Amino acid sequence: MLDKKYFDLVRKELLGYSAKRQEIIKESSQAQFLSKKAIFAMQRDGMAEAQKLLAQAEKIILDLNIKNKKDRSIFEEGSYKAGLEEFVEAFVLNQYLQKKTIGKLAKVHVDSDIFISGLCDVPGELLRYAIKSATEKKFAEVKRCKEAADEIIEELVDMNLTGYNRQKFDQAKQALNKLEQVLYEVSIRQ
Repeated sequence: MLDKKYFDLVRKELLGYSAKRQEIIKESSQAQFLSKKAIFAMQRDGMAEAQKLLAQAEKIILDLNIKNKKDRSIFEEGSYKAGLEEFVEAFVLNQYLQKKTIGKLAKVHVDSDIFISGLCDVPGELLRYAIKSATEKKFAEVKRCKEAADEIIEELVDMNLTGYNRQKFDQAKQALNKLEQVLYEVSIRQ
């Protein structure tokens, strides 16, 4: 009555996808964790440690991409997107702290929506870095953080973001407002 060969094929396909999915979840979570640790290190001026952690996260992402290049649907998994988003945030913050131009990732291909999601988190990290810099009396760095956040928001405004990225954009604007307040506080105390 049932086409057993067909059902075996479907079962094999679904079980194969499930195994790949579990690997994606595990590896993406590790990339996300390493990216978070890299951001934490950058916030404490531990750039050598941050570089090492970023390289490890990047390797995980690149390995996943190579291993699963025939089945791109696996990259629609939320855990993969979350890991990639965190990596983008860490990568862009690193570009800023290294005084490089903020932009495209060197080795990892990232869809535009994921890049924007990660970019929207950077003003919050700039706020934290500005507060640390203010406590160390590095007032020029506070101003530089605010200017970078300004530039990011200026670019994002023109993108007509919706959904998840709109929420992230609103959070980025709130971080910019707080950065402006920090800069104001610093300017009246100098």
